[in-house]
This record gives sequence, structure tokens and C-alpha cells, in this order.
Amino acid sequence: MRAAQLTGQDASALQPMNPRPNAPWLHQGVLEDLAALQQAATDAGFNLRVASGYRAFERQLAIWNGKFNGEKPVLDANSHPLDIIHLSESERVKAILRWSALPGASRHHWGTDMDVFDQNAIAPNQSLALTPHEYDSGPQAAFSSWLEDNVSAFGFFLPYAKDQGGVAREPWHISHITTSSIMLSAFSQNMLATAITHAPICGKHTILNQLDWIYSTYVTNLCEVE
Repeated sequence: MRAAQLTGQDASALQPMNPRPNAPWLHQGVLEDLAALQQAATDAGFNLRVASGYRAFERQLAIWNGKFNGEKPVLDANSHPLDIIHLSESERVKAILRWSALPGASRHHWGTDMDVFDQNAIAPNQSLALTPHEYDSGPQAAFSSWLEDNVSAFGFFLPYAKDQGGVAREPWHISHITTSSIMLSAFSQNMLATAITHAPICGKHTILNQLDWIYSTYVTNLCEVE
């Protein structure tokens, strides 16, 4: 498997999840199990939709740089806005990594991971926020509870089901067990270092100096498959 595929710079193994315009792109090995999960959700009274599937390196880079420069919002551990401009580079890197992956290290690069929600729970005047409150006690709570109980039966797991000191808890983020395991096994810290070295990323020197810690804390620090 080529490094370009694993770092979000080659989407040749991916395809749209359905014929609709602007449909999320996903890995081919995910689609059958996702369709079965969606049908089960429908049978349970939910309308499972994918808010975000594949995300290219360039898109993740734009998110990262926007947050690093204070142009996009950054949240603290309690989902409150953080004034990142007054933080050191090292503090900025850590703050961003709580909610946003390092370009080249996002599981969304693989097309095996996606953010999901219940369309039926969104009122006409509402928009999806993807916050823990929304899924714990807000409009997505019933769907989140169902998802946690049923996702593994369809070949998926919640890699960020709990806060383990790295990525913040993300009850909306599901990952295809078999396909993502293959990707993670083929991925490496050296691969990530090369991608970062050649990218116009803010905080590059700080990132590369802390890459051992970043890799172990935010890339491989996942909840176990149940």
C-alpha cells in the first residue's frame, strides 16, 4: 500500500457511497457493511447519514493551518472556544490535536472512518454541531446510544468512544474494523514525518520535534474493538 493512499494524497481506492451529488467518498471495502448498518438504523427508527467520510490531505491541512492561525475555532477539553493566538506553538499543537487530526494522520484519509448522525433528529432550523453534548443529552442522544450498542455487529467500532488522554471523545466517529486495521498496520511514523516535512504546515518544526509523542498519543491511542 502506497504512502500517498495512507496520508490522504491518493483517493484511487475510494468511491462515492451512493449516486447522490456530493456523496461522501469511502473505501470500497466499507460500503457493504455500512449499507447493512444503515438498514438496521432505519429499522430502529433512525436515518443514519454520513456527515464526513474521506478527507484529503489538502483539506486537513487547511483545517489545521486555519486553527493554528486563529482563523478557525479551536475548542478546549470542555468544548468551549479557546483563544489560541496567545498560546505557544507547542500549546497550539496540543490544543488542535484534541479535536482535529494532524494532516497525514487523519483516519478520514483512509475512507474507512466516518462521522455519522441521525437526520431525523435534526430540526429544520438546526444544524449538526458534532459535540459530545449533542450526542450525550442533545438531539442525537437516542441515536448515539443505539449506535454504541449495535455498531460492532456490522463490522465497525468507535475508536474515540472514551477520552484516553489523546483525541477527545467522539461518539459520532465510527471506523470499519477490518479495513482500518489494515491501513493502520501499513501506516508508520516515518510515513507521517515525510508528509509533514514536505507540507506547508504551520508549526512544522514543533510538530516534527514532538512527533514520537504525537504518534503514540493521537494516532495509535485508540479504544479497543469490542
